[in-house]
Amino acid sequence: MAPFSAHSSIRASILGMKCPHCLVAVHVTFTRNHLTNDNFRQWEAHHAECPNCGRAVIHLLGRDKNGSQHISLLAYPKGMARPPAPPEVPERFSETYAEANRVLEDSAKASAALGRRLLQDAIREKVGITRKTLDEEIQAVIDSGEVPSWLADNLDAVRVVGNFAAHPIKSTNTGEIVDVEPGEAEWLLEVLDGMFDFYFVQPEKAKKRQADLNAKLKEAGKPELKKVPAAANDGDPSTS
Repeated sequence: MAPFSAHSSIRASILGMKCPHCLVAVHVTFTRNHLTNDNFRQWEAHHAECPNCGRAVIHLLGRDKNGSQHISLLAYPKGMARPPAPPEVPERFSETYAEANRVLEDSAKASAALGRRLLQDAIREKVGITRKTLDEEIQAVIDSGEVPSWLADNLDAVRVVGNFAAHPIKSTNTGEIVDVEPGEAEWLLEVLDGMFDFYFVQPEKAKKRQADLNAKLKEAGKPELKKVPAAANDGDPSTS
């Protein structure tokens, strides 16, 4: 394989790629640019824009002397372990969630610290509960009886999985980067998914259902509904 010149650019189609930003399967045409050659490899940058979300995707490739691909890594964005937060989630929450998601592969400690802080912020803002520690805030949410049983159980498991009893700093200084238990960072993201579904997604779905029904009632000349409960069921969010 002949080396590219310093300014060469080649377009190559890649089918069936999943965008690392929005995780939607798309057909993308990458532009391939030569970067440099060292004693071992020829380095290239492949870049494109996702046709679904419009964000840039950049790969770095190093090919050895016989032309076979030897090194391939996603330079931007960093790999996402989970889908992004739903669009109903406010940006101040979804951005921190995305950051915790992005750093999970590189540092579970950093991801867990972001997750704990985000969980505490969500409890304080959406539930209106503020205590001295995250442990106490979780307990207050559970005791309130206002969250469905599946979410209460998942919140309680945050303390168990994170071993709060042995590491109280996780509860008193939620943003502190400390050692994590196996699966702790992933579980925090799972619980945050549940919080987002219950406090943001389901209320918006209920509003839309009410608006659609009221439109039909109005068309039929019947009185509109005054209010639909924000969270319609106590089951697992995957059933909604």
